[in-house]
Amino acid sequence: MELVVLNTSGKETGRSVSLDEAIFGIEPNQHAVYLEVKQYLAAQRQGTHKSKERNEISGSTKKLKKQKGSGSARYGSIKSPTFKGGGRVFGPKPRDYRFKLNKALKRLAKKSVLSQKMRDNSIIVLEAFNFEAPKTKEFISLNNALGFEGKKALYILPEANKNVYLSSRNLAKTKVLTYNEISSYDLVNAGEIVFLEGAIEKFQENLRK
Repeated sequence: MELVVLNTSGKETGRSVSLDEAIFGIEPNQHAVYLEVKQYLAAQRQGTHKSKERNEISGSTKKLKKQKGSGSARYGSIKSPTFKGGGRVFGPKPRDYRFKLNKALKRLAKKSVLSQKMRDNSIIVLEAFNFEAPKTKEFISLNNALGFEGKKALYILPEANKNVYLSSRNLAKTKVLTYNEISSYDLVNAGEIVFLEGAIEKFQENLRK
């Protein structure tokens, strides 16, 4: 399996890169993708939600009326959950939503997303490029040349590049990451995936481990 390398004008360079069938050509496992996306989103949750139970409410503990003879329900203190301002029953408490997945499943999830993106023709390989200074306008021109107007695009770099990152930072639908920062959520969330020529082999090597 091969992909043609494009230049920053969106034209073919005449070069191509080899893609591993075991990474870009498998039958997608949707459940593996679901689990890793769920793990990623769960890790983003602060988990600081909290409501007070009756023992945490400030108020009198005096019994409101006698136990029997009133013809109505029995009432304890004003802090009862049945009263406005009372404590909440089984309310949320601070907790950590993170959970673990094994590495093999996480690799399978990435392979599944990439294989689906290949079927959808949503992966391209771009020759290496750089900006002399951070220029959002130049990144917009690059997106337009590649036909990404109005689309979400994920650029995967072989190494950190400050100028490229800063040039893309103000673009809501464009994200720039290095090959070792990628999660399945990033791949799923991107409409188009752009591997820089030097990143594709490093990324494949990571998934073979």
